[in-house]
Amino acid sequence: MSFLVFLRENARWLAGGFLLTYFSSFGQTFFISISAGNIRAEYDLSHGQFGMIYMLATLASAFTLTRVGQIVDRYSVKTVTFIIVPILAAACVSMALSSSVIVLCVTIYLLRLFGQGMMTQNAFTAMGRWFSAQRGRAVSITTLGHNAGEATLPLTFVAVAGAFGWRNGWFLGAAFLMLVALPAIAALMAVERTPRSSDPAARVTTGRDWTRGEVIRDPLFYALLLGVMAPGFISTTIAFHQVYLVELREWTLGIFASAFTVSATMTILFALISGQLIDRFSAVSVLPGFLLPLGAACFALALFDGQWSIFLFMGLLGMSNGFSSTLMGALWPEIYGVRYLGAVRALVVAILVFATAVGPGLTGYLIDFGVSYPLQIAVMGLYCFAAAFVMLMVSRRLRARALPTARASVTSAP
Repeated sequence: MSFLVFLRENARWLAGGFLLTYFSSFGQTFFISISAGNIRAEYDLSHGQFGMIYMLATLASAFTLTRVGQIVDRYSVKTVTFIIVPILAAACVSMALSSSVIVLCVTIYLLRLFGQGMMTQNAFTAMGRWFSAQRGRAVSITTLGHNAGEATLPLTFVAVAGAFGWRNGWFLGAAFLMLVALPAIAALMAVERTPRSSDPAARVTTGRDWTRGEVIRDPLFYALLLGVMAPGFISTTIAFHQVYLVELREWTLGIFASAFTVSATMTILFALISGQLIDRFSAVSVLPGFLLPLGAACFALALFDGQWSIFLFMGLLGMSNGFSSTLMGALWPEIYGVRYLGAVRALVVAILVFATAVGPGLTGYLIDFGVSYPLQIAVMGLYCFAAAFVMLMVSRRLRARALPTARASVTSAP
């Protein structure tokens, strides 16, 4: 099946997944951090203090997600959408009206849980279940919503905040969620996708559906986490401290915000490329290489202080994000099956959210204690290269584990 035919036959479900990830932007760090300078100024917070608030709120959301995320195994995508979008909109209103640190903590908790957490959980669980041999393409298109949000919303918010104030920007976001996102996603996802006779046969990668308890007892699961946590940790850290980085390098926030478009463009390109590669070779086969561009991006940002280095960093970051975003949607159903995918993904996403929580808090306090921020970024680059080697070993082990199942499937085929 050609890519264009695939798009045409599955347009409504792909569009629904795209919008879920697009509107998750209101709970993503790259969007929240645009208001970081205003928040720190109004609440008289240091980098480390705001980083700690952000970390604790995000950790709380990750813990909650392990429970709340399982609702996608029990309810339809449309029903879950009617639950999570209004709560996300309410969190945006809370950000606009917040006047105390306690309200700020609760607001960030809700933004992270129902934005980054549940909107993404709802989208990728649906794609993992509804598609098999075409899962890579479906996930790559769905994840483009993240990239489109990253490309358009920071610049839009900066413009709105400049004209009407940052709090009114959050009011506008809440209105957009309720008046545009909710009805559009509900209409597109009203009918669940079922397998068709025209769907190509899936590659056998797992012989059964793993429960969450079995996944937790799998040693390879923890080895995988060493790699898959890195993009979230690093991307969130850089985005969260972007105001500090801009001040440190004597750049302008507008230039930095505009560079997100480069990142988004490269992410879109490499998300589509990785989707095709995953459908052809498997997610496990793509696993070893997705951290290499991210390692190079960290070194580019750490070693060069020219304004051009922002765009080099964002380009390399986009390459890695394109691979990792598609990979994370296709990897877990490929390894652990789809029956308990909601529960498994909730666990994985909670761990990834934990990584995004630790990054801003840890680096914020290191900044407060005088540890060079460029040095911290260089260490992140070294970690990426080391983790890439670990992923190579894990990929080999996973393929070896899948061989008996694949052989049995071939043997039993009529």
